[in-house]
Amino acid sequence: MKVIESRNAHTMLPNVLDALGQNSDHQETRNGPVKVFPGPVALVYREPTERVLFWAERDANPFFHFFEALWMLGGKNDVDFVSQFSRNIANYSDDGLTFHGAYGYRWRHHFERDQLDECIAALLKNPADRRVVLQMWDPRTDLGRQGKDFPCNLAITFTVNMGNRLDMTVFNRSNDIIWGAVGANVVHMTMLHEYVASWLRLVPGTYHQISTNMHAYLNTYEPLKDLAKMADDPYRGPTQSPYNNAEVEPFPMVSYSRSQQRESWDQDLEMFLGRGPTPGFRHKFFKRVAVPMWDAYAYYVNKDYEGALAKLGQCKATDWRRACAEWIGRRAIARRKAEDDGVKYD
Repeated sequence: MKVIESRNAHTMLPNVLDALGQNSDHQETRNGPVKVFPGPVALVYREPTERVLFWAERDANPFFHFFEALWMLGGKNDVDFVSQFSRNIANYSDDGLTFHGAYGYRWRHHFERDQLDECIAALLKNPADRRVVLQMWDPRTDLGRQGKDFPCNLAITFTVNMGNRLDMTVFNRSNDIIWGAVGANVVHMTMLHEYVASWLRLVPGTYHQISTNMHAYLNTYEPLKDLAKMADDPYRGPTQSPYNNAEVEPFPMVSYSRSQQRESWDQDLEMFLGRGPTPGFRHKFFKRVAVPMWDAYAYYVNKDYEGALAKLGQCKATDWRRACAEWIGRRAIARRKAEDDGVKYD
């Protein structure tokens, strides 16, 4: 098994691309040709809360990644919410209304039990428990089924390590490196990791993701393959990121106080997913991070880039604030250039 270790999501991407370029096979798939590792791959993140990508070449949509992760934690499977932040995601729904393989729904509803509740309760009762498994693949509804949307991530285990930190391992059947593993999935899963750790009063430890088939589609790999030059190097040292020198920092999802209870946090989440950035949130994460990001995105949609950047100035998560501002800035530049050239920009 190939093991690729890195500090965070930003530094992991060039490390994986470098490893893929050195040892990979070529395969044809139903979605086009891919470069694929010849065997299973384990990605190991030492600082999982440093989950934001800043590579301009990758141009990841931070709004989509962030809000989709919250949608998952809320146990949702509807198309409407997440399609606000991604035009194409509805194409992966069989009926245009829901997603068959939605992870959050599987965590909290699909098996007719709230697995997050049960995982947290089990580890509170016995931190040494080795049977805490969060399941996503359901052979009753997935095996042999025909459709567009299946869980790629199959199961998750949680372990309290010897340093009293919560480690998490995700087992995956097939993962696209660029859009999935070191794109949206690292945000989804590390926010889940932090959520579970927080309510155990623990710090997130190491995040492992093990994939049987880890690949990159050639049409997305080719434009990014030069990022491999930025991989960790024995002479240059480790890949640098804005996190390294504390240029940016994560904002904790849970800030402990007497009033910080999981039930009220989940209520804030439900209100946010249902009504958007309305008044009345009790938890700092929603008031100081999620609401400013939503407001900024609304300004962006209305093509008010200055207003969007002003709203982002209120976001206390400096990592998300920077990534969102840079993402909007690239689009503002592209729009101005298109207008100067007399080309319609959408």
